[in-house]
Amino acid sequence: MFDALHVYSGGEAHSAAMNMAVDEALLETASTAVLRFYGWRKPSLSFGYFGRFADVAEEHAHRELVRRWTGGGIVYHGSDLTYSIILPPDEASRFRSSRAVYAQVHGAIRQALAARLPVELAPSAAPKVSEACFANAVESDVISDGKKIAGAAQRRTRAGLLHQGSIQGETLPAGFCDDFARALCPAFASISYAPETVARATTIAREKYATREWLHRR
Repeated sequence: MFDALHVYSGGEAHSAAMNMAVDEALLETASTAVLRFYGWRKPSLSFGYFGRFADVAEEHAHRELVRRWTGGGIVYHGSDLTYSIILPPDEASRFRSSRAVYAQVHGAIRQALAARLPVELAPSAAPKVSEACFANAVESDVISDGKKIAGAAQRRTRAGLLHQGSIQGETLPAGFCDDFARALCPAFASISYAPETVARATTIAREKYATREWLHRR
């Protein structure tokens, strides 16, 4: 799928705001396709850019809340495997549409799981029943035994394409992260965060994702 891929994994879990900010900082600077796995410091909830704060307000007492820069529905984080893919403009332009990226990324997840779990890609969207992301399968979501186990949301800008995904509801096999990365790019390289990326993300988290104005913007 990609000619080159930088993979960030491990490290400490962060706040919900910092997790979103790292993605944005990487989108600003990435010159190669990026796959990032990350964890959550506390049980958290993310909701899409166009979502209403009123739909998640009652969760505030129990979870860190954050509005994503991407679209999509409500996602509960803590026990899931969360990942992001960042594509610079030249890499994103290879795909005819954002939907094509979505399908190929989820195809890579399916490939990484197929030997151990009965998985398939949803052929079409199911009727929407809730604002919760995992209650509604859309075309190319990963399904196991009729249940959605992987979903994602995207944003495309002049800086490239950001794809934020979550895999949940299943115990993932050992080695899954490497298998997923390998399905995206057989010659992937594991790298560490540059200090300037962390510094930039810290600023974005403080000035954007951790603010009341961003959280309550709709």
